[in-house]
Amino acid sequence: MSRKAKGTSLRELPILVVSALILSIVVKTFLVQFFYIPSGSMENTLQVNDRVGVNKLGALFSDIKRGEVVVFRDPASWLSAPYDDSTGISKVIKETLVFVGILPDPAKQYLIKRVIGVGGDHVVCCSPSGKLTVNDVEVTEPYIFEGNKPSDSTFDVTVPQGFIWVMGDHRGASADSRFHTDDPNKGMVPLDKVTGRALFVIWPLKSAGILEVGKDLSEIPVKK
Repeated sequence: MSRKAKGTSLRELPILVVSALILSIVVKTFLVQFFYIPSGSMENTLQVNDRVGVNKLGALFSDIKRGEVVVFRDPASWLSAPYDDSTGISKVIKETLVFVGILPDPAKQYLIKRVIGVGGDHVVCCSPSGKLTVNDVEVTEPYIFEGNKPSDSTFDVTVPQGFIWVMGDHRGASADSRFHTDDPNKGMVPLDKVTGRALFVIWPLKSAGILEVGKDLSEIPVKK
């Protein structure tokens, strides 16, 4: 390589780096963001340490639907304050990954659950046969963790417009809407707290794939 060509390449490198960062920020802000799964509340749909891709655009321009797996910001102090003990170069790397959207911002606490009810829905557990019902329709839930009941606790709620009722697939290990009915939102998650729908698992490779929407839930008509 000639000196001139080498010099040109070196001058272009900062431009390429900045362009890549800008593109990454645009993607993170408007299109897709990646999240890490820290707990077993969505097993076996999602495993601890899975990384999922979340479609943010859909939350902006379409309705959140029943059966979808969604990521949302902590609506009413459901989670304890985060603790980060990283220092030095590891802290710099983590902050850089947060900035470009590879890791979520630890200052903004996020949860991931399945949407069971949307605005207007009447959600009850459990029916005489032991199933969850939405608008008096019994729901079959093949994604529930093996051996779990649809819910160990009973509830009867009507979801207000502008909110969703969410539950983890590992019903026996998920502190979801059922456990926060005494908060200001009565366990509901405001739609403006929803980051987007989790579309796919990207890591580890053995778990990579599309996240399915709950069929029975999605087929129940939405109340107008």
